[in-house]
Amino acid sequence: MRIGFMIIQVIASLVLIISILLQSGKSAGLSGSIAGGAEQLWGKQKGRGYEELLSRVTSIGAAAFIISSLVLVYLQ
Repeated sequence: MRIGFMIIQVIASLVLIISILLQSGKSAGLSGSIAGGAEQLWGKQKGRGYEELLSRVTSIGAAAFIISSLVLVYLQ
């Protein structure tokens, strides 16, 4: 049972790493605040479905990682 949760934790951590690295930044510091308003006003939108999917995958991976971590601590 412990090995199963360890495998789940490794898979969840890999999913988190990949999904976070594939996401684009919301703003790029000062340059994002200067140009970001114009991009939002004039509808320069990226693929909404892709970003939503990555956000959902990140949330599920984080939940799986936290739950498996808590279970492993309890089993120890």
